[in-house]
Amino acid sequence: MQVTFYYDYGSPASYLAWTQLPALCVRYGAELDYRPILIGGVFKLTGNRSPVAVDAKSNWFFKDMERFAQRYGVEFEKNPHFIINSLPLMRSALWAAEQGRIEDHNHLMFNACWVEGRDLNDPAVIVQTLHEGGFDADVAVTATQTDRIKKRLVDATQDAVDQGIFGVPSMVVDGELHFGQDRLDWVEAILKQR
Repeated sequence: MQVTFYYDYGSPASYLAWTQLPALCVRYGAELDYRPILIGGVFKLTGNRSPVAVDAKSNWFFKDMERFAQRYGVEFEKNPHFIINSLPLMRSALWAAEQGRIEDHNHLMFNACWVEGRDLNDPAVIVQTLHEGGFDADVAVTATQTDRIKKRLVDATQDAVDQGIFGVPSMVVDGELHFGQDRLDWVEAILKQR
């Protein structure tokens, strides 16, 4: 059994899903297939909009994120630099996956954004964060500027949309799409049946 996890570091709901999914998959012997994509690209391709595009919904959304963080027993702080331009971060994720270090990269970037409140819109902060996480930041940044990595992110995002993804986090289990970190119970229900 496999859980395919589509996510973007700039999404607080993706962060919350990520805090739960690895342990959930271990519990039921499922493989977690990480699929970094660009949420801005998904919105453009699907005509969807961010939940923070409406002020009242934005206020509710972040309160809801706080409620779920408390339920999950994890740290969460609204990043003061939100909205995050996640383009370089998601390119870096694809590079890290090629290095066999996607889990390290996920831990580093999700925590930098939603626990530490770092300004990941600043390239210097990204470099510092990568360095502190044990990555060769110069190699990573150079890789993210290559046409190959740029195309990989475009293709990954288009592929996600072609699979029916319209936002993040999205989890696909046994051919079923579950959108939102508040759907983890449904993911678990499927895994329990296997």
